[in-house]
Amino acid sequence: MPSLPDISESEWSLMEALWESSPQTASELTKTLRPTMNWAENTVRTLLTRLIDKGAIKTGENSSGTRTYLPAVKREACVRAEGESFMQRIFGGAAKPLLVHFAQNSKLTAEEVRELKKILDQSLNS
Repeated sequence: MPSLPDISESEWSLMEALWESSPQTASELTKTLRPTMNWAENTVRTLLTRLIDKGAIKTGENSSGTRTYLPAVKREACVRAEGESFMQRIFGGAAKPLLVHFAQNSKLTAEEVRELKKILDQSLNS
């Protein structure tokens, strides 16, 4: 399996927009991201070029011949890779300290605790 691209925080914002709706043109992406990022279209185009070079997105053309962009990688795979990278960097790859940290420092609702217990119980039985 080919390795997943290393996506920066800014690039992640653009990828989220494409995972939400694609294909999109650079202008459409700029309009989508403007409320939260306030980026100029040149900034969006720079990020798009980087993501193409990394193999994270691919291009096409719409009916009027304008270049469009769409993800070349699945969000779930990138989230999994980011999670594994984080766990490796911060917790030496160990899941227990990660889980303890989040359990002690997150304000989990009773429902979230029940859901986590259920997931942990299922992992014991698989």
